[in-house]
Amino acid sequence: MTPVVSVIIAAYNGAALVTDTLRSLTAQTFTDWEAVVVDDCSTDDTLEVLRAYPDPRVRVIAAERNGGPVRARNLAVSHARGRYLAGLDHDDLCRPERLARQVAYLERHRDAVLVGAQAAMLAGGTVRPSGYAPHTTPALIEWLLLIENPLVWSSVMVRGEATRALEPFTRPELLYAEDFDLYHRLARIGRIARLDEELLVYRQHTGGLSKRFVDAMGASATAVMAQAYAPILGPEAQDASALVVRHVMAQAPVPDRATLHRLGRVLTALQAHHLSTRAVSRDDRQLIRWETARRWARVGRAGLRTGAIGLGDVVSARPDHLGLGYAGVDQLLLSTLVGGARRARQIFAE
Repeated sequence: MTPVVSVIIAAYNGAALVTDTLRSLTAQTFTDWEAVVVDDCSTDDTLEVLRAYPDPRVRVIAAERNGGPVRARNLAVSHARGRYLAGLDHDDLCRPERLARQVAYLERHRDAVLVGAQAAMLAGGTVRPSGYAPHTTPALIEWLLLIENPLVWSSVMVRGEATRALEPFTRPELLYAEDFDLYHRLARIGRIARLDEELLVYRQHTGGLSKRFVDAMGASATAVMAQAYAPILGPEAQDASALVVRHVMAQAPVPDRATLHRLGRVLTALQAHHLSTRAVSRDDRQLIRWETARRWARVGRAGLRTGAIGLGDVVSARPDHLGLGYAGVDQLLLSTLVGGARRARQIFAE
């Protein structure tokens, strides 16, 4: 029989963790699923661990050669039979109600092509809340897609008919932002939503990210955003996308007040277009502006702490409709003091 859900897993050198991931599927309250797991030529015992897993709903495919996670994921999709496809990395963990909640949502909301879920973060044996928006609507998620990646890949479920309309499912040339690109492509087909219930535990690994990884991810995300910005900003799309990726997504401090002002103008233009081209309720509008304000406050705090800008710059560059987000004046003043102390140290060191 054809399962309702196909869980898509690309596995590479995950022998120590993949069993726990599969157990989290076996523990699901929704039982009509298959897991299509592609082993991407692991050099450890991952393939043997997968083949030994006792649940017959787990289908294991051995890739002929190592092609990376994007190609392994696409191979899994090509073998998937489900009405819905659920993303999952080989080291993340599903809460027991995950599949049931997402299937129910997609059954009720025929206009939605993708639904994600809130995720907790697991690091060093401790589970903590994520920094993602705590409360969402489809209108908010679709706005956030213009300025960041608001969804964890391992938390998403997609309509199979929508994924089969895409060729390829995820694009290898956009490595490290292929999921972000997928959400943008699916948003042209139907609505994107997220359940605010914490249905996934995302495993964060110790150790810093390499500069090569960060640079590649930034370049891919910039390419995705530039394509989305082109109809809105025209020839400024490329520069605007690079600005947003660096200072909103990657949270790098702005180097000066001119950059801060440019970022404010870009956010204002993007949000004005978004609100004017969609049927957005009053509550949606308030939520969109509140979450944008949170990010503006974060940008301001980062710049103030380096001493590159002053509090007056943050306020004067702020788009008219934005408040200070969750950062009150006291937090911004503290950041100003930190930045002033750093400037003073620099002066005395010269």
